[in-house]
Amino acid sequence: MSDDQKNLTIYKIAELSGVSVSTISRVINNSPNVSAKTKAHVTDIINKYHFSPSSVARAMISNHTQTLGVIVSDITNPYFSELYLEIQRYAVDFGYSIILCNTFYGGSNHGVSDAIPENTYFQMMLDKKVDGVLILGGEIDRDEISDSYKEALNRMGRQIPVVILGQSVPDCSCTFLNRNISGGISALIHHLLALGRRRIGFVGGEEGIRTTTARLAAYTQTLKNLAISFDSSLISLSNYYAPDGYRAMAKLLEQPDTTPTAIICMNDAVAQGAIRAIADKGLRVPEDISVVSCDQFPSGEYNCPRLTTLDQQNSYLGRMSIMTLISAINNDSEGINISHEPHLIIRESCGARLGFQFEQ
Repeated sequence: MSDDQKNLTIYKIAELSGVSVSTISRVINNSPNVSAKTKAHVTDIINKYHFSPSSVARAMISNHTQTLGVIVSDITNPYFSELYLEIQRYAVDFGYSIILCNTFYGGSNHGVSDAIPENTYFQMMLDKKVDGVLILGGEIDRDEISDSYKEALNRMGRQIPVVILGQSVPDCSCTFLNRNISGGISALIHHLLALGRRRIGFVGGEEGIRTTTARLAAYTQTLKNLAISFDSSLISLSNYYAPDGYRAMAKLLEQPDTTPTAIICMNDAVAQGAIRAIADKGLRVPEDISVVSCDQFPSGEYNCPRLTTLDQQNSYLGRMSIMTLISAINNDSEGINISHEPHLIIRESCGARLGFQFEQ
């Protein structure tokens, strides 16, 4: 390699390619906002001259560090871990590294009770000069958000792109990807009714969290629409992990006169705990109580019995989250719209595979 080739700059590559320096930067950073023809042409020039810019040089030219921040409320929760794996996969494909911040907001299945303030991570993201931040869960998912949190979030959002996988919040300078968090609840209830189950309970989920509130509202509204009497004694809220499902189900089973014939669980982990509580009471799933879940986790298919559940398309949501963030970083004016519709997966825990309808 000649000395000229060793000292080749991004400006020279732009001159040889006949495109702007910003376009060269987009190609180097694997931005999706470059046509395939232009990308191929620039790549040919880069390969021909063996051009290999350092990360420092790339940052100086593009004002980007090729680093993203991901703030998650509990990485041990299968919902968040599945999202994160998809996010990491696509970030690497586009040449980004990730700083993962785990807040343990609301506790975890490992017994951690002391959450790390999200405001601390917001400032850390700015100090680390990340190109953008993706937020998964935390205080943003509460029904009521504190003014101090919103102020800190807006302060970060005014300086770097911030994408939030969650429902929109008024007066917030961030990009929201709204999930259909109550979708599929009606399908679960209709399915259970078709099996002959009418005393349908609801367990798991923390009070004051948007997902819980929305799914519980869909549950009560569907029963009302179908002229099924609503019984508040069939609802037992707790949290999002297997021990919470166990406690919530055990509480329902302490009422022998109001034992449910079917249970809708907040997610597969809660369902696993509920099934254990049912077994400890000497009852069977699904013969005595049908169990279904609002959110599929990877292990649900290997539960005994296999869980009837809703596929919330977590991998798709993770992919769309990172694509939206990268587009925002590259000033792509065309927003990414997501089409999120949960899908019912029928397995053994509801009783449909037994080949008969239950009688009340």
